[in-house]
Amino acid sequence: MRNRLDGETSPYLKQHAANPVHWQPWDEAALAEARTTGKPILLSIGYSACHWCHVMAHESFEDDATAKLMNELYVNVKVDREERPDLDKIYQTAHHLYPGRPGGWPLTVFLTPDTHVPIFTGTYFPKERRYGMPAFREVLAAIDNYFRGQGEEIRRRGAGLIAAFNDMDTQSGDDFASLTREPLLQARTRLEQSFDDEHGGFGDAPKFPHPTSLSLLLAQWHASRAKSTDERGLAMVMQTLDRMAQGGLYDQLGGGFYRYSVDRQWAIPHFEKMLYDNAQLLDCYAAAYASLISIRVMAFSSSNSISARVLANSVFPTPVGPRKINEP
Repeated sequence: MRNRLDGETSPYLKQHAANPVHWQPWDEAALAEARTTGKPILLSIGYSACHWCHVMAHESFEDDATAKLMNELYVNVKVDREERPDLDKIYQTAHHLYPGRPGGWPLTVFLTPDTHVPIFTGTYFPKERRYGMPAFREVLAAIDNYFRGQGEEIRRRGAGLIAAFNDMDTQSGDDFASLTREPLLQARTRLEQSFDDEHGGFGDAPKFPHPTSLSLLLAQWHASRAKSTDERGLAMVMQTLDRMAQGGLYDQLGGGFYRYSVDRQWAIPHFEKMLYDNAQLLDCYAAAYASLISIRVMAFSSSNSISARVLANSVFPTPVGPRKINEP
């Protein structure tokens, strides 16, 4: 077998065509080889602009010793997630269900040769032990031993994973039931549970902006204004936007937001900017600023709106946004 990526059209796959790893695309030939040889599939999913994909490629996939071990033990399959978002979605979900952690790229998945059920999932692995992570060659050897000796456990875990997927696919509500805000309220509760009260944002490092979560909280605040205003939800949004704009996540010289922060404090960015992140964040900042103005208008036009005055003057004393702008 040889590296078969030289005939692919994907720029990402072509970047790996010269690797000593015997990469193959996800096709019938690769899957048939796995079934015939009984070797597990090592599935690596990434994309051209992925920083850690390039790091892992340089450290491991261009290394002759690592490539030799990969070729001996596995059928190695490379996938461009921009070409096959369906495969990426399936195995990102599996990665989330197995270790209970968010995925990312490169996504590294070891699959059974016949059913393509994950044996083990991970993301980036270093060439040598560091960051509290095992060396990639140690992972390769350990998964091979696990596959050879724990077939029954792998089948049992695989059946559980398939059942979980089937449960997600088949769950449905009453097609004629009335629509309620209950799912949105549940989402808002979960966001508050993961909110970082000290630095803003959700979860721990690495910390992503999650603009859609911020937009959901803003929408929930707007919807609640007719009854009991969700001041806590709006405060979470404002604190997060302020901290991101004031920290290293925002490019203070060139403008725009980086993809994520490697620390909890938004101080050290991963130096990669995504257009879709900045497009969504622009909408978030504009909507948050509009909300802030509406609060102040409400506060100073109504002598009875004590909570609004407190909210306007104490919680958010200045407008949010990457650059300080004049008070309205």
